[in-house]
Amino acid sequence: MNPLPATPELLAVAERVVWFRKPAEALADPIHFLAHVMTYGTVEDLRALEGLVGPREFRETLEQAPPGIFDPRSWAYWNLKCGRAPAPPLPVRRGVQPARPRL
Repeated sequence: MNPLPATPELLAVAERVVWFRKPAEALADPIHFLAHVMTYGTVEDLRALEGLVGPREFRETLEQAPPGIFDPRSWAYWNLKCGRAPAPPLPVRRGVQPARPRL
């Protein structure tokens, strides 16, 4: 997926949903950006994407979703919307072992 254009509308969305990165930097990583919009975005945020992002990009985001962004509700909704039913398991981080309780 190509980086998204740095329009004023998308920069405003990026600043709000990916608050920990500079907006232009967030748009340069479209999978990460779209995962945040799909989880935390508003209807207005999705309207800002109209004509730039469609079903193919949303599906690609689900297929390459970074772990730790989607919550179960958003994951279920977007998978259903993109025709991926039943939804696969949420992405998980690999190589990180859970801490063992100390006795």
